Parts: sequence; C-alpha cells; structure tokens
Amino acid sequence: MLVAAAVCPCPPLLVPEVAAGAAPELDALRDACADAVGLLAASRPDRLVVVGPADGAGSQAFPAGARGGFRSFGVALDVRLGRAPGPGDEPVGDAPLPPSLAVAAWLLHGWEAGETTGLAVGEALDPARCAAEGRAAAASAERVALLVMGDGSACRTVKAPGYLDERAEAFDAAVAAALAAADSDALAGLDAALAAELRAAGRAPFQVLAGAAADTNLGGQLLHETAPYGVGYFVACWT
Repeated sequence: MLVAAAVCPCPPLLVPEVAAGAAPELDALRDACADAVGLLAASRPDRLVVVGPADGAGSQAFPAGARGGFRSFGVALDVRLGRAPGPGDEPVGDAPLPPSLAVAAWLLHGWEAGETTGLAVGEALDPARCAAEGRAAAASAERVALLVMGDGSACRTVKAPGYLDERAEAFDAAVAAALAAADSDALAGLDAALAAELRAAGRAPFQVLAGAAADTNLGGQLLHETAPYGVGYFVACWT
C-alpha cells in the first residue's frame, strides 16, 4: 500500500559535480529535494520504489544495489541505488541505471528506510500501462513509498531545449496544481501526446504515481516550483 510519495526533478545538473560552476543556481531546488526525501523517510516504508523516465516505450525494473553514474557527462562519479546486496541476495545485474534513476540514487545517499528498488518507464509508455505499473508498485509491500523523478515541459523560453511553446506554461501549471492537491485523477488525465510535444519527461512517471495513489487518501504539498533553463521543475510530497 502506498503510504507516501515525493516528486523531484531529474536533470543531471542537480548533481553539483555535474553542474560545476553553475551549481549554486540550483541550490534552492536541491534543498527542496532534500526536504522531500526527508518526508519520505519519516513515512517509514518497508520498500521505496524509485520511478524515473527513460528512453523508449517500455519499462525496466532495477534491484537494490543497481549501479549508475555520471561518466557520460564527464564526471567520474558513481552511485548505487540503495544498499549493496549481501550474502545470499540476488545478483544486481549488468544494466546501468538510466540518468533519472542515477540522480535519484544521488539524492538518496545514506537512505536506510527499507528496501530500495528502481523502475524506469519509457517516456512514450502508454498511460494505462503507467497506471498498471503504479498499482503493482503500491501492492509490492505493506508500506510502500515512491520517489518519482520527472520534469515538466522543456518549452518555457526560446532558449529551452524544446524552444518556446505557448502551451508549456499552462501544462506545467496543471501539473503543479495536481501535485499540490495530490490529485491522482488529474495526473492520470495528462495528455500524453501534448506532453511529448512539450518534451515533458515526467509525464509517464507522474502517471505511475497516479496509478499507485488511486485508492489512497494522501494529502499533497508543493514544496518548490521553478523553470530555470526553460524547463519546468517541481518538488512535491504526498503523505
């Protein structure tokens, strides 16, 4: 059963070593993410499922101890999702964490509240399949928490990765309102085609959250909202 969820953005720039000289620009965002992770820990979950976007239209599960890093961004920094496997545990496997889950692993450094697993969902994953993944995650333990990594639109300014699209601001406002109200129906109703046009990498993870929270009565809190570099970033907590 889902007992808590947090939403954080997933740009590798969130990691100071990757951002380098631009690191101070995102300090407030990092602080908000740390607060959200702290609220998750306070929920004392048996299992934490980290959900983040990846390429494609499928999904892939990652076990506790899965490795990732930021060498493709020119930084010799490696991370691990949750604790290292112990004697008798299943092997971690060879697939590296996608960047979104690597950022989550960096945020979770020192996390000790229960088992941690990962779920990468393709940015093109069908909303119904996203909801099904969320329901399965929520049913995977008695007390489940989700850390949902995902960005809003990437079209807020002319210098944004997707250039300026006048629909982007309204899309991000709708996401922010849904996160603030813990409105799973609103997240489930996000237009997948519009999200793709706006390069909103968080659409599929947000809809996994919607599926996981569909039968719960959690309250929402939007901790931070910003759009540096023309990309919508949100930090929220549902408890």
